[in-house]
Amino acid sequence: MNTVTLIGNAGKKAEVLNFDKNKKAVFSLATNQKYQKNGQEMTKTEWHNVVAWGKLAEQCQGLIVKGKFVKIEGKINYRNYTNKQNQKVYVTEIQAFKVEDMAG
Repeated sequence: MNTVTLIGNAGKKAEVLNFDKNKKAVFSLATNQKYQKNGQEMTKTEWHNVVAWGKLAEQCQGLIVKGKFVKIEGKINYRNYTNKQNQKVYVTEIQAFKVEDMAG
């Protein structure tokens, strides 16, 4: 089963793109992992690209701003395309099914 739950801070305001009869929201999410190294607490930050479609994209437009603490539930998508330089580009992104404000 391809499911993922991420809790973190939005890296920027959601950018909403309009297609024929659908909307797509894109934004980045930073998640932090704390660990010990040589007796000191360290933090590792991972960045994730998130996409949402339709009504969820509209919700993200009003909810996702830089720094907002949110929970994302969705799945991991892998895709690729060939760019203008004829090079294959690989993309990993989270397709959100649910976005929740964790700030209360």
